[in-house]
Amino acid sequence: MVSHLGWTTWQVPQMRTVVASLSPGGQSSCRTGRALQFYGRTKTTPYHVTIKPSSSPTFIPEPIHDLLVEHLDPELGPWSALEYQTIAEECREAGSRLLLSSVSPLLQLPEDLKGLKGLEASHENVEKLFADNKTRICLLDPKATEELNPRDADKFDGFLFGGILGDDPPRDRTSELRAKGFEGRRLGPVQMTTDTAVRVTRMVIQNQMPLQDIPYVDEPVLKFNKYESTTMPFRYVRDRNGEPLMPKGMRELIERDAEKGLDDLL
Repeated sequence: MVSHLGWTTWQVPQMRTVVASLSPGGQSSCRTGRALQFYGRTKTTPYHVTIKPSSSPTFIPEPIHDLLVEHLDPELGPWSALEYQTIAEECREAGSRLLLSSVSPLLQLPEDLKGLKGLEASHENVEKLFADNKTRICLLDPKATEELNPRDADKFDGFLFGGILGDDPPRDRTSELRAKGFEGRRLGPVQMTTDTAVRVTRMVIQNQMPLQDIPYVDEPVLKFNKYESTTMPFRYVRDRNGEPLMPKGMRELIERDAEKGLDDLL
């Protein structure tokens, strides 16, 4: 805690600085029995800090927007399984939830997904699940006229994706959800995989980072050896080393099944 010029600054770990006004006598400006409330957003989670008279700030995590994937296929291939696992793990770390809707009762989830924290699955479709607050659900739609922006964090409680997004060429699978009347936002003009679309949405909504400031790599070439390589026809978030962020095990899956062609993977 640093005090200067009638202000006290608390440095809360991994959060933005919180500043509380002090009276000339050094007492908190809030009245006895009342508290100052500060709301903000870190790179991973929203927060509010409560500063009570003669006390230190208290960090209280708050629920984050839901990430919803309407599973549009009767089966679940290894590609989608890796994506869903990665999305669930990243959502858990960020304090949010991944909900898979429209999962067929006949579909057996892989062992790696069963019981995975941060992942919930439902046989109901998203329209039934959120019938009472449909206007608070945003559909990530490649054909939407408005781009997703940080202000949408206040407008929507959940963000809906139609899996599988990463079709090449795109088959407009999102049209099935568009017809249900959800308000749409676009993530730019380039096709993304499902895990990339969710990751970008979290960066915009939770990290408050505009789309144009996110580092991307388009159509990366994956080199397996001196003679073999594959071009991925999607946009990815770029990591610190300039490489595309992919689910753990995805490169190996692509290399192992390269001879089958990308359509078989999807």
